[in-house]
Amino acid sequence: MQNETADFEVTLRPATGWLQIELAGIWHYRDLLFLLVWRDFVSKYKQTILGPLWFIVQPLLNTVVFTVIFSNVAKLSTDGLPPLLFYLCGQLGWNYFAQNFGACSATLVNNAGLFGKVYFPRLVVPLSNAVSNLLTFAIQAATFTVFYLFYKYGMRLESFGVTWQAVFLPLLVLQSAVLSLGLGLIMSALTAKFRDLVHLTPLLIQLWMYASAVIIPLSQFPEKWRWVVALNPMISIVESFRLILLGTGTVEPLYLAFSVVFTLLALAAGLLLFGKVEKTFVDTV
Repeated sequence: MQNETADFEVTLRPATGWLQIELAGIWHYRDLLFLLVWRDFVSKYKQTILGPLWFIVQPLLNTVVFTVIFSNVAKLSTDGLPPLLFYLCGQLGWNYFAQNFGACSATLVNNAGLFGKVYFPRLVVPLSNAVSNLLTFAIQAATFTVFYLFYKYGMRLESFGVTWQAVFLPLLVLQSAVLSLGLGLIMSALTAKFRDLVHLTPLLIQLWMYASAVIIPLSQFPEKWRWVVALNPMISIVESFRLILLGTGTVEPLYLAFSVVFTLLALAAGLLLFGKVEKTFVDTV
């Protein structure tokens, strides 16, 4: 019995382009993506007392602190909004970005053991972080909705309300995800080379929050200097959340356009650096 020879051959080539996105590979490993999403969500609060309730408690505690210190003591403006809603809405826009950025920035270092054992598109890991954090975002959005309804209909305040721009909310969430993914991949590539940057990331996130209109609205800055402040792409995102959900926010088309362009450039740079570093990272661990 003669052995039949295969009429095809498999050729393995290294990726040579500057920007290699394994979309087909990511789709092929979609089951792994969903598995990692569930793992990330469960592992955060496994063996904790409150479990997923921490998603609610943490922003509420921050809101109470912000209200007491910045609104009652420092007398900072909240653009005429109830302080509780002002800070909750600001955190809603910020927290999703910060959680994604923090998780993505340590992708290579935290998963070195996994990457060294089996092949799969490395982008699956940061993508799973972004998707799992959507669950957190949904819980915090529900919490914000409860307080919104209390102030709007329980206390019958008419000074705020959801605007028609709410149809663009999914695009705003998508921009937050893309921006955090791009910047997170850049930080992940840098962290793979300089491990002490792992300790810098939490501090960077904390300082960045204070510069992103979560505490001080853009309207409180002198108009001639607002363009400098708006160089922070998160300013337009946080202010857009407030404009959409509460009807009050300083959103300039030019600043918003800059934020979108910056987001796309950050994603391109992140994919480029991450793709370059991931090829040799396992060999140098």
